[in-house]
Parts: sequence; C-alpha cells; structure tokens
Amino acid sequence: MPAITTALIKELRERTGVGMMDCKKALAEVDGDIEAAIEGLRKKGAAAAAKKAGRIAAEGVIARAEAKDGSAIAIVEINSETDFVAKDDSFTQFANDVAGTVLSAQPADVEALNAASMGDGSVEEARQALITTIGENISLRRFELVQANNGVLGAYLHGAKIGVIVKLEGGTTELARDIAMHTAASNPACISDADMPAELLEKEREIFIAQAKESGKPDEIIEKMIDGRMKKFLKENTLLGQAFVKNPDQTVAQLLKEAGASVKQIQRFEVGEGIEKKEDDFVAEVMAQAGQS
Repeated sequence: MPAITTALIKELRERTGVGMMDCKKALAEVDGDIEAAIEGLRKKGAAAAAKKAGRIAAEGVIARAEAKDGSAIAIVEINSETDFVAKDDSFTQFANDVAGTVLSAQPADVEALNAASMGDGSVEEARQALITTIGENISLRRFELVQANNGVLGAYLHGAKIGVIVKLEGGTTELARDIAMHTAASNPACISDADMPAELLEKEREIFIAQAKESGKPDEIIEKMIDGRMKKFLKENTLLGQAFVKNPDQTVAQLLKEAGASVKQIQRFEVGEGIEKKEDDFVAEVMAQAGQS
C-alpha cells in the first residue's frame, strides 16, 4: 500500500481541485490509491464541484444569526456566480445554516469554519454538495462574530446584500440597530476622526491640493481651502461626524451623547465588495464567432 505522503495529497489536490483535508480523507479510504481516490471524489461530486471553483462568484447573500440572549451576533458572506442562484431557497438556507454554525462553533477563521460540523457532515461538505446540486461555484468568503461582553449589540440586514453589526457601550438594542441601519446606508470609513487611516487622509489631501492649485489663488488661501475640505471629508466619512439618517438635523455623535452611549465596534459587509467581476463583452464575442465561421 502506498504511503499517504504530503506529495500524494498535493498531487490529488492538483488533479481534482478538492481541498487538502478531503484529499487526505479520500486517499485514506482507498489505502493511498490515487486513481481510486479520484474516482471516489467524482462519485461524491467533489471533483465536479472543484471544476467550478475557478469561476468568479461575486453575487450572493449576507446572512445573520443572533444568540437568543443577545450575547453574540454573527454575519457571513456566501457568494454565488449569479443573483438568480443567490435567491434560491437551498442557497439561502445554506447561508443561514453557516451563520448559525459561526455562532455555535465560534471558528477562528474561514478554514476552521469549513471544517466545522454542520448537519450530517462539515460546512465544506455541505458547500460541495450544494455546488453539485445548483451547478454554480459557491464561495464562503468571510464572516464576523461579535461578542457583547457587557456591551449592547444591534444588527441590520438591508435585504440580503448588506449586513451590519454594531456594538455599543451603554444605550439600548434599539439604538444599536438604528446605528447599524445608518451604517448600512451611509457606509462610514471608520467610527471617528482618530480611526481614519493615515494613508487615506494623505491621498485625499493630495487630491485637494491638486484641485486647489488649479484655482490660482494665493498659498495662504489654498491652505485654508484644503483644511476646510479635509474637515468636510472627515465629517462625511466618519460615523460620528455623519448626519443621522433618521434625523439629519443631528449627527450620530449627538445622538449617542443624548443616549449616554458610545460605539465600540462596527462591522459592515456588502456582497461582492472588492471582488473584481467579469464583464462579458457579448458584441465582441459574437464578432469573434462570426469571424471564425
């Protein structure tokens, strides 16, 4: 019987595209016979699912799960290739089940979540089975689990495309949910001026300097223009500086002060953000096919 070496596992993974742990398990089941392992994976649909793994999955849903006692909230992003599949009942059920698994298993990362038990197998096995059933690549992209730890939690889902968790010190669950709703709508870059990344501030300042110099005004006026624009930028892009969506006459900072509360954490997921989507050029495709005929 061949030894189940790292090299053998790597070869099986390269030939099937299936995850490392599944390859190791498949080899163990057939005493290290790689051809038999490939056949076994194909029978399970894992190898067929792996063929779809290279396809871009930028649609999908954000799912949420909350502890009944309010002690924790989890959100996950599960991606599909098309919005049609994202609305499929089995897909949304899978996403909800994964969110519940995050809440119960409290995994350290996506790899640990994939290995976590869910239903009759693991999260990864359920994902592979769903790919085989639906016929599209499905990706478990990311998750966040926020613990209350004596704080107050609130969450908001905008449809199934945006999910937000807010953690407060003081205040109420209703207030935390209102701020989560605001965050979903206004998408602040951070909580306060002090949290704004230095590189983002520098980038904006460079843009404002270039714009101001085009005006031809004296340097001292340009400096005042830049300072004014930077203050406006911070106000519009920090949670505390923004006008509260449910009452634009007050800022979020003023709302929190009235309630005797402060924001300790915000987590916002939007489906597909940061994923480069493939843009199909159907005209070019038709022209190319016409040229070949």
